Amino acid sequence: MQSQTQNRRIRERHDARTGWAFMAPFFIMFLLVFAVPICVAIYQSFFRQVASGGGLYGSGELENQFVGFDNLAMVITSADFWTGMGRVVIYAAFQIPFMIIAALVLALVLDSFLVRRVGFFRLSYFLPFAIPGIVAAMVWLYIYTPELSPIVKFFDSLGIHIDFMAPGAPILASMANMTTWTYTGYNMLIFLAALQAIPHELYEAARLDGATSWQIVRQIKVPMVSGAALLAVLLSIIGTIQLFNEPAVMQSANGWMGNAYTPMMMAYNTMFGTISPGGDGPASAISIVMALVAGGLAVIYALLQRKTVR
Repeated sequence: MQSQTQNRRIRERHDARTGWAFMAPFFIMFLLVFAVPICVAIYQSFFRQVASGGGLYGSGELENQFVGFDNLAMVITSADFWTGMGRVVIYAAFQIPFMIIAALVLALVLDSFLVRRVGFFRLSYFLPFAIPGIVAAMVWLYIYTPELSPIVKFFDSLGIHIDFMAPGAPILASMANMTTWTYTGYNMLIFLAALQAIPHELYEAARLDGATSWQIVRQIKVPMVSGAALLAVLLSIIGTIQLFNEPAVMQSANGWMGNAYTPMMMAYNTMFGTISPGGDGPASAISIVMALVAGGLAVIYALLQRKTVR
């Protein structure tokens, strides 16, 4: 009996070591690409580059000086930061619902019997996501530029003037179109995976009860993908907070947008000294505040997910 107990303990220790061995590569990569950068960003947020030496302007050499929470306080009280965040919120308010609905409709169509060669259409819808963001933004900039755009020239020939890059709603709508074109296929795959996980017995039982195709979609498919919808919305919101490619490319042709049009643009230009005070310290503080916003959204998602499961 004692021998069996010892053998069992040996097997358990062996299984535990095997599990840790399989987990070690992931754990190491997690530390290198996730935990370590976060710790470095938090550490850098307590410092700011200042000119060293005597005199009013220093000697010109920059050194890191501990400033405590001054960088975080600067971000929290920055009107430019919260104005950019407000633009992002307005942008997300009309872009994300449209994109999610479009992705759901595409997934429902591909999951039905209306489409043949589903693999071809699935790849076609996903292809824009595979194009580098900067490249896609530059293509759309060409389409939006009045001097180059065939669309603008076509409407001009009809006597209709369209300015895709006008301040306010037009430029936000133009960037929203760029993002929707890129990420609709990605979110469509999330919905399609959720739809294909639904047991087909539910459809057969519904048809036996006389349910129409529309009733199956409305009462079975859509409710069953609510969890996937929450995930897609959360990922979209987090991605919107990090909005950079589209406004950065658009800003190259529209100087009035400034260097802090979105929080991510503000962090980028602060890092390279375009915005003062610059350097890695203030930029890290901006990133931390953005991460806190994203963390708050993650908590909201977890609560909504728990409520959905119940």
